[in-house]
Amino acid sequence: MNEDFLHYVWKYKIFSSVKLCTINNETLSILKTGLHNQNAGPDFLNAQIKIDDQTWVGNVEIHLKSSDWYMHNHEVDTNYDGVILHVVWENDALIYMKNNKAIPTLVLKPFVDKNLLKNYKNLLFSPKNWIPCEKSFTQVDYFTFNNWKERLFFERLERKSSEIKILLELEQNNFEAVLFQLLAKNFGLKINGDAFLALAKSIDFSVVKKVSSNSTQFSALLFGQGGFLEEGIQHNYYMLLKEEYGFIKHKFKLKPMLNNQFSFFRMRPNNFPTIRIAQLVALFSKEKNLFSKIIESNKLKDFYDLFKIEINDFWQTHYNFESVSKKSPKRLTKSFIDLLIINTIIPLKFMYHKGRGEVNEETYLEILREIKSEKNSIISKFTELKVSSENAFDSQALLELKNNYCALKRCLECAIGKNVLSKS
Repeated sequence: MNEDFLHYVWKYKIFSSVKLCTINNETLSILKTGLHNQNAGPDFLNAQIKIDDQTWVGNVEIHLKSSDWYMHNHEVDTNYDGVILHVVWENDALIYMKNNKAIPTLVLKPFVDKNLLKNYKNLLFSPKNWIPCEKSFTQVDYFTFNNWKERLFFERLERKSSEIKILLELEQNNFEAVLFQLLAKNFGLKINGDAFLALAKSIDFSVVKKVSSNSTQFSALLFGQGGFLEEGIQHNYYMLLKEEYGFIKHKFKLKPMLNNQFSFFRMRPNNFPTIRIAQLVALFSKEKNLFSKIIESNKLKDFYDLFKIEINDFWQTHYNFESVSKKSPKRLTKSFIDLLIINTIIPLKFMYHKGRGEVNEETYLEILREIKSEKNSIISKFTELKVSSENAFDSQALLELKNNYCALKRCLECAIGKNVLSKS
């Protein structure tokens, strides 16, 4: 048992109001439960209750035990002077106001349905379950589940947007600069994402704009800043980039990253940071107005066309600067582009349109419903529980559900958890 459950029961009045009374046998009617307070102070504000024939307007405080009032030092806190009702699960002490008058107290336990309590215990106190409701998940009706998935998706999108907002503030609302940083981070994937972001942040975007049209100079800039041009490799292309970087570094007074932070360990060659940097160069060298085109595009095919790139001939026969490999175009795969759309393009478009009051939610949903579901351990586990993920919209919603509700046991804030609790 925890107070969150009591908050839930009180907030939604999930208790019997028949013969409701205080511990002093005063008749009690709940006219308004009040506004749930998420900040310091009483749990519910501006409630309305009727005790016998007297109507009261004020605040409600909720505790597991009456004595918690004193445990929390409410008796000396002026924020609690306006409490008109103390709601508890167990009455183990008499609580008095500063004027030595007893606070009206409601013991909620006798008025809560036993089946609700049983469902709550099964839901919240099953440590072996991967998610609390895994045995009841598939019993949730289609309408509830699908509405909740949409809410989950937009919660996830809002959180990603808040992270973008921080970057925008640092870049003085320059969306093009933030696009470069976000794409760099996502080109680095999970292992090298932070290093790629640090690389992008180490270069003022004005410099990127000046050199990106020249793929050789742009390659020199990124490889040089990333610390890849510090070796004495005797290859014409390598020496050309090294010479170009020396010129660019001096011209723009650049400070390279302190050390090479990129990892090649246990990575597929196509994901080597050298290949991803070469692809990033190819993308920005090809598209002079990438941000504008991303904002204008609303069809999945448009994004696939946008990310069709051809990397430098050198990288078609190399995975690093030293070893020659079998020739391959090393284009961006469809699955990789899908990740860019999910993690960069949609959140950035959402943030841009939100700032202009032009959000069309259905546009994002249409794009993501065309993209295949992501594949990871969380989605695989949901599949085992017979919860299907047909597309990227589904997988994004399920990731949000698992990471920000199930893992934190926020069942009482979850539409699925509430649905399970209400089962008879």
